[in-house]
Amino acid sequence: MSTEHVTAASRPAEGVLATNKVIRNTYMLLSMTLAFSAVMAFVAMAVGAQPVHWLFMLAFFIGFPFLINYLRNSIWSLPLVFVFTGVMGYILGPIIGMYLSLPNGPAVVGSALASTALVFVGLSAYALITRKDFSFLGGFVFVGFLVVLAAIIANIFLAMPALSLAISSAVVLLVSAAILWDTSRMVHDGEANYVVMTVSLYANIYVLFLHLMSLYAMLTGDN
Repeated sequence: MSTEHVTAASRPAEGVLATNKVIRNTYMLLSMTLAFSAVMAFVAMAVGAQPVHWLFMLAFFIGFPFLINYLRNSIWSLPLVFVFTGVMGYILGPIIGMYLSLPNGPAVVGSALASTALVFVGLSAYALITRKDFSFLGGFVFVGFLVVLAAIIANIFLAMPALSLAISSAVVLLVSAAILWDTSRMVHDGEANYVVMTVSLYANIYVLFLHLMSLYAMLTGDN
């Protein structure tokens, strides 16, 4: 067999190995950042941290991932991921505390946490096992989040319960699509970076958990 044939045959195998490495590293880093974020949330609740202003939360949540993406191939990428997830966990602490203070608070938080895990694991497993290409969802997710973001900002001033319910329902659907899209990117995008993918999946889980808590609270009449 010629050297050219051996090299050509080895390329698909190398691509599969590289993809599997990205997937493995992504989920390993994601599990560590989720654990760290949970610890920081407990710390925030333990010290009685106050909720941060929504503008700071929104700016940090949207802006910091751009910095991580810019430095994704540098030695600073991993520390920045833990800074991002740690701060977001600390911000989450007072929000969880607020829901826990409701009459059905523990059930609301527990149900949201279990549902978040079920949705994420189920959708990720489906995308990984079937190997379907969900890249067509990218445009839908991007435009959808822009519309939802505008609605969230508007509802901060309008404070309409019906709109809050509609927003949270839409976000759950959009994040579900985003999980399929991001998982598909790890499988089909040869340039996928595990640091960037970790941040994206973490953001999906974070937003999904927040809005599931809101949905459960509204459905139980506690919000």
